[in-house]
Amino acid sequence: MKFWMAAVLGAVQGVAEFLPISSSGHLSLLQYFFGMEEPDALYNILLHFATLLAVCVVYRRDIAGMIVEFFRLLAALFSGEGRRERGNPPEARRMILLLILGTLPLFLVLPIEGLVEDLGSSPVFVALMLLVTGCVLFLSDRYGGGRKDGRTATVKDVLLVGLAQGMATIPGLSRSGTTISAGMALGFDRGFAVRFSFLLSLPAVLGATLLKVVKVAQAGALDTERLPMYLAGMAIAGVVGYFSISLVKLLADKGKFGSFAYYCWIVGAAALAGSFLYTPAGA
Repeated sequence: MKFWMAAVLGAVQGVAEFLPISSSGHLSLLQYFFGMEEPDALYNILLHFATLLAVCVVYRRDIAGMIVEFFRLLAALFSGEGRRERGNPPEARRMILLLILGTLPLFLVLPIEGLVEDLGSSPVFVALMLLVTGCVLFLSDRYGGGRKDGRTATVKDVLLVGLAQGMATIPGLSRSGTTISAGMALGFDRGFAVRFSFLLSLPAVLGATLLKVVKVAQAGALDTERLPMYLAGMAIAGVVGYFSISLVKLLADKGKFGSFAYYCWIVGAAALAGSFLYTPAGA
């Protein structure tokens, strides 16, 4: 992999990971139609870690609040004061529980992880899923949005958003688009739907990253000679990711989150047509 390719992949990761346009779908289509080199295992891990850091920077206050409340909860439980606060816990403490519950549906995907990843090899399937993503985004602005927040969202709400996140492991379905749209459809405040979606990505991305690190280490695929190039790509992914999150927050607040639907429809339709007209080299 050359430096410019590492930079391009970093920028693509930073944009597509957070904008509701499916990073996995775009990577699959770029590889099929343009022969773009797939990042090796180590670089793929580092790119996802960079976008994870971008979420941590944007929502640093929420994360800091949850960390503090986690230790306060432990202290209250050991001191016997936890029962007194059970009826009206602080929002940050409640968010910890909501994020744990929202992550649980991902375990349903683990047994079929390989099958789901294989779906990305079909440009027709990915194109169709991008069209579906466009429909989901289009409807989100028209039928979504409410007043629920971290204090009023229910267990059922977050489990359904978690199921949406599990479904979004399918290549072509946007994780952010699906989870934010699901939240708004369930009555989440638009700002809270975005915030919960990105915070929900943290345990998912961190868990997947740790699993991949173990696999790469076991396979002996750690190439430290490319580390400087990879670090540059990580920086690009992180910075671009930071501004991508800010853009999603801005458009959602203004009720224009569904604007991304048109992009997904255009790319999906073009990919669908191209899959019938284009034959990749070596096929």
